[in-house]
Amino acid sequence: MKTTPVTVEDLRRSVIAVPPLARNADLTLNPQANGALLRHLEQGGVRSVMYGGNANFYNVGVGEYARLVDFLAETAGPDTWVLPSAGPDYGKLMDQAMILKSRAFPTAMLLPMSFPFTDAGLADGIRRFSDAISRPVVVYIKASDYIAPNTLARLVQEGRIVAVKYAVVREEPAQDPYLSALLKEVDSRLVVSGIGERPAIVHVRDFGLQSFTSGSVCVAPRGSMELLRHLQEGRHKEAERVRAAYIPLEDCRDAISPIRVLHDAVTLAGIADMGPMLPLMTGLTAAERERVAPVARALLERDRDMLVA
Repeated sequence: MKTTPVTVEDLRRSVIAVPPLARNADLTLNPQANGALLRHLEQGGVRSVMYGGNANFYNVGVGEYARLVDFLAETAGPDTWVLPSAGPDYGKLMDQAMILKSRAFPTAMLLPMSFPFTDAGLADGIRRFSDAISRPVVVYIKASDYIAPNTLARLVQEGRIVAVKYAVVREEPAQDPYLSALLKEVDSRLVVSGIGERPAIVHVRDFGLQSFTSGSVCVAPRGSMELLRHLQEGRHKEAERVRAAYIPLEDCRDAISPIRVLHDAVTLAGIADMGPMLPLMTGLTAAERERVAPVARALLERDRDMLVA
């Protein structure tokens, strides 16, 4: 596992995968399946892996947290950046900080709080979490006006934030006054697009974001990495061509559930058996699995074809 401090180049070098987490029928961690998914990502060129919402870290108990993050650190390749998440509530955040403080992870991400919080209270929590782990952190912005631009800027200036995952869904990603306001205060090199392949082109081309997070990369890592390279080279038409292959799975995720579809898509594609989801989530229904299975398999097949192209 990569343990050196996170740099702008680290944000640029890889799509940031946000994988699901495999569990056995009794909800214990499945080391073999999780290891298989990590190897699949690494073999496809991915070197940044973020465990957050798709891994259902919201519902991971503090009693399991140390074993879980230790497993991820031990399983990842030597140059793979593993990014665990913590929170979202303050009590859980600080309990998990005591665990992370003694581990070598270069940073951790704060899961976004939905209620109750204030701007000043959120900033205070970020400062306390950063102090507790003695490292700068990643802030996950999932809702418009989640944090005031000048508040975020102060935290960056204080050296408490190493990156921002921006994941506010817009019907038209190019029209995003909140993102524009944030980027007037914070260097775009610290911000990554956090909503997968669909808005990635607009976010990188029009707003100057450095990379993007992806769930579908867990099915097809080579294509997602190719998309990132095209974007960084300004080859937008080629990027649009590559992205088109991901839209059917992204459509399923948007129509049903981004987290639930991804979790079962990895299984249905034949990459690894992810097992049941940790409550309070559930897997897909039989009808939903019938819809997702051919889409996931087709995307994986396209990715494998890239090996012989």
